[in-house]
Amino acid sequence: MVTTGPPARRSAVLRMLVVAVALAGALFGGAVPASAHAALTGSTPAQGSVVDRAPEQVSLTFSEGVAMGDDSIRVLDPHGKRVDRGKLRNLCSGATVKYGTGLPPGLGNGTYTVAWQAVSADSHPVSGAFTFSVGAPSKSSAAVPQQEAGGGLVGALYGIARCLAYAGFVLMAGGAAFVVACRPAAALVRSVQRLVVQGWALLTGTTVAMLLLRTPYTGSGDLADVFDLGGLQQVLLTKPGAALVSRLLLLAAAALFVAVLFGAFARAHEPAGAGGTTDAEGEAGAVDPAEEARRRKDLTFGLGIGGVIVATGLAATWAMAEHASTGLQPAVAMPVDVLHLLAVAAWLGGLAALLVSLYWGPPVERTAVRRFSRIAFGSVVVLAATGVYQSWRQVGTWSALTGTAYGRLLLLKVGLVAVLVGIAWVSRRWTARLGEARAAENPAAAAEAGGTVAAAEAGGTAAATDAADVADAAQEAGEAAERQSAKAAGKATGKAAAGAPAASSTATATATATAASPDPDPDPEETPDTDPEAAPETALNPDTDPEPDPARAAQLARQQAALRTARTKRLRDADPERLGLRRSVLAEASVAVVLLVVTTVLTATEPARTEAAVQAASGGQSTASNQPQVLTVPFDTGGPHGKGTARVDLDPGRSGNANELRLRLSDPSGKAMDVPEVKVSFTQKAKKLGPLPVVPRHTGTGHWRASGVQLPVPGQWQLSLLVRTSDIDQVTEIRNVKIG
Repeated sequence: MVTTGPPARRSAVLRMLVVAVALAGALFGGAVPASAHAALTGSTPAQGSVVDRAPEQVSLTFSEGVAMGDDSIRVLDPHGKRVDRGKLRNLCSGATVKYGTGLPPGLGNGTYTVAWQAVSADSHPVSGAFTFSVGAPSKSSAAVPQQEAGGGLVGALYGIARCLAYAGFVLMAGGAAFVVACRPAAALVRSVQRLVVQGWALLTGTTVAMLLLRTPYTGSGDLADVFDLGGLQQVLLTKPGAALVSRLLLLAAAALFVAVLFGAFARAHEPAGAGGTTDAEGEAGAVDPAEEARRRKDLTFGLGIGGVIVATGLAATWAMAEHASTGLQPAVAMPVDVLHLLAVAAWLGGLAALLVSLYWGPPVERTAVRRFSRIAFGSVVVLAATGVYQSWRQVGTWSALTGTAYGRLLLLKVGLVAVLVGIAWVSRRWTARLGEARAAENPAAAAEAGGTVAAAEAGGTAAATDAADVADAAQEAGEAAERQSAKAAGKATGKAAAGAPAASSTATATATATAASPDPDPDPEETPDTDPEAAPETALNPDTDPEPDPARAAQLARQQAALRTARTKRLRDADPERLGLRRSVLAEASVAVVLLVVTTVLTATEPARTEAAVQAASGGQSTASNQPQVLTVPFDTGGPHGKGTARVDLDPGRSGNANELRLRLSDPSGKAMDVPEVKVSFTQKAKKLGPLPVVPRHTGTGHWRASGVQLPVPGQWQLSLLVRTSDIDQVTEIRNVKIG
């Protein structure tokens, strides 16, 4: 029978794990949805640009491969009407990833909106929108989605499913590896069985959920689209969909593996005589010990090979659809990613199996702990080697470690791994002390005759406590018996004594019967011809006593089970080495929960190398800074026709590049107006730069333009606009503008 700890111990463990999950939630509760791993690096026409005539097509350039459809690029006119041809053009050439859509001839002047959406090669959705103008900018009523692709409720559910899928894989693969490689006897431990089976169920359920959520996650964002069978059919044709289906097929093989592990493998490692067979059956089915050993070896070898194949295949379903499948050196990165996941599972999953074995199972042998310690050390070595390569591949430079979100998350992950390794070192010390304690006990035990004296000395304290527990149980029985008549109490005494199991001592049964009798002198009329001195003997005689009360017998059985559980707990907690090991392993598991959440968030964050490539393509700035700056400046020179509004467009509005400045003046009615003179200059007082004059040239009624405007550094600049409407009427307006 598997011994389990009391509810108080389980509650303490669960509380600690809840604290770890809460810490993870505090760290990442405000995290944004999955960041796009493919980024828009350019477009034609450029965002915010003004062209003289309508282009024949709109094209988009990306940092890495993307999947797009006919509706992935939409062009909307100033009134919000779609005007593109609705057919995707593949313009990719070599390493350049470029897609576009055609435009019909004869488009009028005004501001057009381009809304696009795609799925990057590592399975994450990406979307965006920008504007360009034909002739001159205008007001636009085009509505674009305000929610990022992969965001909202669907994005949150998908992210949770991804995190739980990692957890399920770690528990299933690592728990099974612990049983096969470290402690075959754990196949009989109920808590370990539950851990592995629940890991399989968690991974299977989250995989199905992710498959159903792919349609709204990469498309509309509407949760109701999980029931869109047409969308599901399209998902199955994509690389992420194929990876999820492959994972489900491998999980079917994993189910067979788990069935054999806790079926034939567990039976092969049952202790002798634990099968419950009769002597006749045992003689008829006697198995040669050598044959039994060979059978165990074959089962272990077969499960080891099969488990490695299934676990490798499952890990490959992540590698083929996420970071490792795209970018730099994918042929090397994918096998490295598989090794990384397998090492994580062997370490953290085995740690979880050891934890439940220590808390909710029979005592764990020191040889099993030492085996796991060696496997954990090897896993850490593999994690270090593969992690260094992955970090170099995804980060690229030292500055990106602190200058990008991916780099900062990676530093946090490295810190958590360092903490985990430190706690693991403490666990290894407890393991070494555990071995020394066992070695010191063996000579003393051998010196005793058969170990009887040592066992008696070791169990003295437990026996004293058991006696107190028995006395408490007897007192409870006496209080219950006081509510009965003397005759009923006397009969209950006999039944209790007769119903006690054979393992209970006669003295304990007699003490219970005495405490249960409220009247030491029973009524002679009720007990005629009965010698009081022979009462105990009569009460204990099963031949003269009626059948025992089933309810009372069940109550005594529960009391004895509670006593055995309490005794097991006391003996377990009396070992300081194992107590210290349990606590350090629990601390490891708590940190591992936070580490798993960090890893999941890291896989959903744009790699630092990709972000750096986008910045290089956009003049050293991030895509968020690559936005045109538009200012509306009312003015009044104080003279006739001196009131109006100036609109200043600075495109692309970033430092280090040649910006184009466009200026339009209009009167209070909105009609373009000319003035004798306008001047523009830029000043940054923080760095004592400027004023840097800009001389715009007049291009039409109320329109001026200047090209090659250089702003050397990013930051907050002051734009000074001078407008002169007559020889004596002029005004200078100053506005702040953010330059990326």
